[in-house]
Parts: sequence; structure tokens; C-alpha cells
Amino acid sequence: MNDFKVRIEDLNQRMKKLTEVLNIPKKEEDLTKLEELSLDPKLWDDQENAKSVLQNLAGLKDEIKEIKDASETLEILNHLEDEVEINKFEKALGRLELKSYLAGPYDNKNTIITIHAGQGGTEAMDWAGMVFRMYIRYCERKGWSTETIDSTQGEEAGLKSVTFEIKGSYAYGYLKGEAGTHRLVRQSPFNANNLRQTSFALVEVLPDLEATDLPGIQIKDEELDWQFTRAGGHGGQNVNKVSTAVRLMHLPTGIVVTARTERFQEQNRKIALGLLRAKLWIRQQEIEKNNLKDIKGEYKPASWGNQIRSYVLHPYKMVKDLRTEVESGNPDSVLDGDLDDFIEAELKL
Repeated sequence: MNDFKVRIEDLNQRMKKLTEVLNIPKKEEDLTKLEELSLDPKLWDDQENAKSVLQNLAGLKDEIKEIKDASETLEILNHLEDEVEINKFEKALGRLELKSYLAGPYDNKNTIITIHAGQGGTEAMDWAGMVFRMYIRYCERKGWSTETIDSTQGEEAGLKSVTFEIKGSYAYGYLKGEAGTHRLVRQSPFNANNLRQTSFALVEVLPDLEATDLPGIQIKDEELDWQFTRAGGHGGQNVNKVSTAVRLMHLPTGIVVTARTERFQEQNRKIALGLLRAKLWIRQQEIEKNNLKDIKGEYKPASWGNQIRSYVLHPYKMVKDLRTEVESGNPDSVLDGDLDDFIEAELKL
């Protein structure tokens, strides 16, 4: 009985703190404003702004409902002595508490991830493909949707690079810590002698931003160099006959982005501008963080020197995050998308 009371009191204190940290009254005010704005007939004069408003509206509704449902459940638990229900609520509250760590300006946005194979030929490209699959499986576990924006296949296996969008609640907030170098150690399946091989993949993570999200960043037409080519890969015969693939360079910074998987050039142009917008924002954050006047050349959101996690399949099995010290002795599960322990530890860090 005493243990039950202590646990309930702890849950009440945690719930109170969470409500304060998330500032639910302020979120309810914001929700009211967004609901009024969504009813304005002029909203759809700007398609991008309308999309952003509706996305924020849906996200706020879900977040407020989650907290209210949890509060009501806890109120019931205050009058019950149900061990099973308390255990379930503790786990649910733990997931909600993660939201308190997602306080960045664009943590609630969708995200765009790019994976680059490191040096090492087929072995490295195979590893890049494995990392891509790992994130796809993670998104499936979360109930998030994914869409490939650009990809370059390896000659024999895997991927030279791939860029894909993830749509889900707080996708950028959860995944931004995945940026950096991922290292694999295993016996090579591409070597007849099964020699041990070390491979690297670089992961870049960007928020999916609308123009209205960044009023301070202006992208001028005269600063853009557009190139259009015929796309390869999926998409039907139309893709290969028409110049739908887009390569965009931002002349002042040297940033280059590509988009080629959509069937129509205009869609790829829009995607490329979104990628550029996000890279300019990340670049600006780095300038401000390091108190720099400028960054010469293209700034990438992740660097090869920034190794964050090792995946060892031989001579022993272990996945270890080098920032949080979180480990797993089941790399097969991790590579199948079981990333929650790693991601949650990095958020709390």
C-alpha cells in the first residue's frame, strides 16, 4: 500500500512538471489562434503557408489531447490500486516526457535525411543501404511515412547516396541527433576470404521547412543556378524522356542539392528549394553557434570526423553510441529499426 502511494505521488509530481514544461495553457491559446486562421478564406492564397498552418494545427491538437488524456487517466489511478495499469501509465508518461526535450524551433517538423557512402567501394555502399533500411524500419515502427527524393545506386550493391523525407510528429526533433558518421565492422560478404572490413556512412538530418518558417533567410532568383537533366530510376518512361531531374546550386554559399524522383520538373524544383532552405538554416545556426562571420564553401550538417555510433558484427556483436555510452548486444535488432534507446538517450543528453 505504501509503495503504491509513493508511486502515485511520484507520477502526480511528474505529470505536474510535464504540464508546466510543455506550457499547455500557452499551447491552447496558440491552438485557438490557428483554428481562427484556418477558417480565413484568404489562407489558401498562399499554398505553402496554408500547409504549414494546418500541419501546426494538427500537431497542437494531438499534443494537447495526449496530455489531457494522460491527466484524466492519472486522476482515475489516484483512486485505484491496479499494479498493471500503473505500470502501463509509467511507460506512457515516459514517452510523453520525451516531448519536453523537443523544444527546438523546428523539432515538430518533418525531416529530410541524406545518407552518403564513405570510401571503400561496394562495401561502403552496401553499408549505406543498410543504414537507409534501418531508418525506414524505424519509421515503420513509429507509424511515420517516408518518400525518397533522390538516390544513386551502387554499381554492385547498396547506395552511393540517398535523400528521403520522413513525415511524422516531431520527426526532426527525434532524428536530428542521428547526424554524423556511422561505423560498421564486419566480415566482408564481398570478399572471398571473409576479411574483416570497416565501413563508414555519413548521415545528414535537416528540418523540412517552408518559406514562411524562415522570414530572415532570403533566397534570390539571381543567386540560383538551375540545371535540368533526364532522371533515371523509377517513375516510368516519362522520367527518362523528359528533363525532370533538378540540380540546384546556391552561388553565394556553394551549396548544391539535387532532386530527381518525382515525375514532373516543377515538383523536383520545389523539393530542391526546400532542401536548400533547410541547408541555409543549418548553416546559419552553425555561424551563430561558433560566432563566425561566415563559412567558406558549402557547410554540411554532419561531418566525416563526427563519429557517433559503432555497429560491430565481428568478432563480437555490439552497437555502441559514442556520445551517450548506450550499448546493445543485438545489432540485428538495431539494424531492423530498434533505435528508441539510442535516440531517447541522445535527446536527454
